[in-house]
Amino acid sequence: MKPKPITEKTNLHPRNQHRLGYNFDELIAINPELKPFVSVNEHVIDSSVSEQLKQTIDFSNPQAVKALNKSLLMANYDIQNWDIPENYLCPPIPGRVDYIHYIADLLALSNNGIIPEGENVQVLDTGIGANCIYPILGNSVYGWSFVGTEIDEKAIQNCKKIIEDNSKLMDFISLQLQTESRFIFKNIITPEDRFSLTMCNPPFHNSKEEATKASIRKVNNLENTRTKNPVLNFGGQNAELWCEGGEFGFVTEMIFESAKYPMQCLWFTTLVSKKENLASFYKTLNKVNVAEIKTIDMAQGQKTSRILAWTFQSEAQQKAWKFELEKTVFL
Repeated sequence: MKPKPITEKTNLHPRNQHRLGYNFDELIAINPELKPFVSVNEHVIDSSVSEQLKQTIDFSNPQAVKALNKSLLMANYDIQNWDIPENYLCPPIPGRVDYIHYIADLLALSNNGIIPEGENVQVLDTGIGANCIYPILGNSVYGWSFVGTEIDEKAIQNCKKIIEDNSKLMDFISLQLQTESRFIFKNIITPEDRFSLTMCNPPFHNSKEEATKASIRKVNNLENTRTKNPVLNFGGQNAELWCEGGEFGFVTEMIFESAKYPMQCLWFTTLVSKKENLASFYKTLNKVNVAEIKTIDMAQGQKTSRILAWTFQSEAQQKAWKFELEKTVFL
């Protein structure tokens, strides 16, 4: 009997190269550090599935997740040196690159259906974290340039090290410390800036206690067990996982601030984890007189998230921006 083919992860974006899962043999060959974490999934009892297709890691183990990320960045994104400090957020690569692909589609709407590529497409990553993951992926896949902002100086320093250790990134990613944590765009966006996109993975929780409860649920689901003291498999510091007001407060503030920079950015975007927050966000967006709102559903593993996008620019202004993108991209 022939082994069953790999099941395609159809919930991922059609251009996401991780739709067919992971080839652990190839990843181990590229990064031997991954090998100790790879095992056979004993829950797959179908004898027609090959041993290779049964391979997996313990996704509740933060060291295993980090080793997998290193391997994927080396194999697929030409990143040879990547690490994060202990307890900082270690993001799942397939979900993060999905965000990049969906906002690329958003830009294509203003560019005759063509995704604009190259360094002249400037993206602002609000809250880059210590992992620098969105700029790495966006530059690797589409050649975009990024400004990454962060309130955590240790996180900024780690991103700086990642960029210095991967010279291909040095001309495409710049970093800026946000010195006033209550602000998102203030001190960052200047009158001369013209960002094609902003993006953000906001702190979802109101407090450390709320974040811990969510982690307990996640780890219990992954391990099919019950624990009261979870180890965060993806890590996460205060500013990465929780803030006063949580996702609702953070995104609401982002919307109000964005209204001060209507011509500096074509599309403002952010992830929204809690669907129940959307109705309020739409009301706030209408209060600040945005020209257009889009909500893009996006699956991340077993979780459904969405991208909220808005622009203050009319259709005519978007077309004018499109011409500028075409001019700079295709010179």
